[in-house]
Amino acid sequence: MVMQYVYNTQGTCSKQIAIETEDGKIKSVSSFGGCSGNLQGIARLVEGMKIEEVIARLEGVQCGMKGTSCPDQLSRALKSISEKEKK
Repeated sequence: MVMQYVYNTQGTCSKQIAIETEDGKIKSVSSFGGCSGNLQGIARLVEGMKIEEVIARLEGVQCGMKGTSCPDQLSRALKSISEKEKK
């Protein structure tokens, strides 16, 4: 079953991430705001990957002195999704 989620980012140029998952894998990712080219590239790279693998690869990526980044925010969104799906 395809599930849809929206995550409001914090501390990044992008403001929101829309994510579709299916069977524990990422079906699609769309970001609103931020660097369009980089975010489209990240979205294409993670499509079809397991949620846990994407979290492991992107968690903690920093953008300057912000303490987070768009990839890190995606990992946080996916952690939230993973927790919801376990319940």
